Amino acid sequence: MMKVLFYINVLSGGGAERVIANLSNQFSNDNFEVVLVTTYVTRNEYEVVNTVKRINIEDSINLNSNRILKNYKIMRSLRHILTDEKPDVAVSFMEEPNFRLILASIGLKIKTVVSVRNDPSKEYSGMIGKIISHVILPLANGCVFQTKDAKEYFPKSLQNKSRIIFNAVKEEFYQVVRKPVYNKIVAVGRCSKQKNHKLLIDAFEKINSKYPVATLDIYGEGPLRQELIDLTYEKKLEKKIKLKGNVKDVSRVLGKADVFVLSSNYEGMPNALMEAMAAGVPVISTDCPCGGPRMLIDNWENGVLISVNGINELVDALNRIFLDDELKKKIGIEGKKSASQFKPEKIYDEWKEYLCKVALKG
Repeated sequence: MMKVLFYINVLSGGGAERVIANLSNQFSNDNFEVVLVTTYVTRNEYEVVNTVKRINIEDSINLNSNRILKNYKIMRSLRHILTDEKPDVAVSFMEEPNFRLILASIGLKIKTVVSVRNDPSKEYSGMIGKIISHVILPLANGCVFQTKDAKEYFPKSLQNKSRIIFNAVKEEFYQVVRKPVYNKIVAVGRCSKQKNHKLLIDAFEKINSKYPVATLDIYGEGPLRQELIDLTYEKKLEKKIKLKGNVKDVSRVLGKADVFVLSSNYEGMPNALMEAMAAGVPVISTDCPCGGPRMLIDNWENGVLISVNGINELVDALNRIFLDDELKKKIGIEGKKSASQFKPEKIYDEWKEYLCKVALKG
């Protein structure tokens, strides 16, 4: 059976980390030999089955160096790992692991697949980013993108050997029994500039007097959490807007949501939005780069798209949904139907077919 090596910086925190942990588990459960390599030691890692071989680079070398020396040490260690493990195909996620894997594998008879998980205009910005995206990444044997817009950012030489594959959504989200709390707005995402929760708080302020029972729950940690909490006090909305921090049982939270809002400035393929759709929650999302929400939502059919920073559009969308129960119900039902395209077994089959194709290609 084929041997697959996955590589990412850490195994905790974001959507990319969760996807690579899930893929490692799925390939291992399907009797593939799987090695999962991380750069750094972290806490609260996503769970990986014990049949997956774990290797952490930081366990064996000191990474307290300047950026250039640190990357050299990591790539040298990664090359030793590739030489020892001899995978049929090695897969990396995110900008740093992507260029490290390609450079570390030069001269080795190992097929490489990189994966772009965010807006490439942000992830590969500046002169160094352009070199990585247009010179180094095309050296890979394949690439997995999440959106059409992200794919078109890169040279044709990489596009022509790539595949667009959505993230998988866990089955538990499709099984959510919804008991929504009337006019409860829910957002799930890191408290950072990218997620732009301030837009949502400002929009809530504008509709607050019209919907006296409305509430807004924002789930996620991050550097702006306290600033957002302070903002709710400034607006005298601290009793209605709650910054809830991290939550383990997102499916339970979505079961109580009357509407879900993604207010991001940019995204890859947003897991939180996909999970809300799978749970049957009516969704509103910014039409943000690099095009993930636009690929998921047919406007006013299975969700609502608004402009990035479009506060008036968000206010109008919330008003329309809160005032029309039939429309709200329809959007939730249609969103759940369209979410069948990212069921776990379907996404895993796409990954397996693509990686086998790359590994076997001469």
